[in-house]
Amino acid sequence: MAVDKIEIGTGADKARAIAERLPRLLRFAVVGCVGLLADLAAFTVVADFGHHPLAARLASLGVATLVTWRLNRMLTFARSNRAQSDEAMRYLAVTAVAQGTSYVVFATLVLTVLAALPQAAVVAGAAAGALVSYNGHRLFAFAPRARPTISRAIAPRGLHRT
Repeated sequence: MAVDKIEIGTGADKARAIAERLPRLLRFAVVGCVGLLADLAAFTVVADFGHHPLAARLASLGVATLVTWRLNRMLTFARSNRAQSDEAMRYLAVTAVAQGTSYVVFATLVLTVLAALPQAAVVAGAAAGALVSYNGHRLFAFAPRARPTISRAIAPRGLHRT
């Protein structure tokens, strides 16, 4: 199947070809909305089993993190040319800071003004985390791997400026 003269084979390739027409920030926002839906669904299910909202939120953050990592890797950010395991660790580091921010905002709200409506606290926390997340993922987790440079100390004469 061809889309705009681009041959695509799999569903993932088709989704990427379509997504690449959109600005990266919009793709990130769409992935974030999908992650938020997964987060809210997981939170609601776990909380409905009688777990405290703070515990339910920890579980739902894990689900949201998996969903958004895979979608951001596929649709939002270009390949970093790193091993997937290295990229995952970088993603995890940024996400830990972003989700930590999200969790602190959530916990503060759910223990105070939004105790009766914890899903609203999930949304507020997710919005706060998204502010941290986008730039961290753009500048660190999915940043293209730097090309190796030749050090002045080991460069042959004539290849460096004096």
